[in-house]
Amino acid sequence: MDYTSILNLVAIVFLVWFIYSRFASLKGLNNLTPAQFQEVLNGKCDFVLIDVREPGEVKQGYIPGAINIPLSKLKQRVGEIPKNKHVYLYCRSGMRSKQAARILKKNDFNELSHLQGGILSWKGKVIK
Repeated sequence: MDYTSILNLVAIVFLVWFIYSRFASLKGLNNLTPAQFQEVLNGKCDFVLIDVREPGEVKQGYIPGAINIPLSKLKQRVGEIPKNKHVYLYCRSGMRSKQAARILKKNDFNELSHLQGGILSWKGKVIK
């Protein structure tokens, strides 16, 4: 193998790892359908609902009761989230909420769920 082949192989391995790490499911994260998510929100359980989209996106509409903590600020604001409550996350499509769950998992949050498909899949009430 020449130098170029080795470099290409390393680049491909890195790309595969990067894609896998972004799309792989997170152990301990509950993936909820919009119907399951709605059921939780209608229930009487004690939880925190976090919208991890950026403020400009939130202006387009958000789920009632949600707190906006953008993914880009989550590491700095993790102290605002109570660890004794179940945390429900959502974003636009479901990708950033998974990333947010990874961050929270690293900060010892154990009860985490997210909305599959994000707010794009949401059929419930939205405040604009």
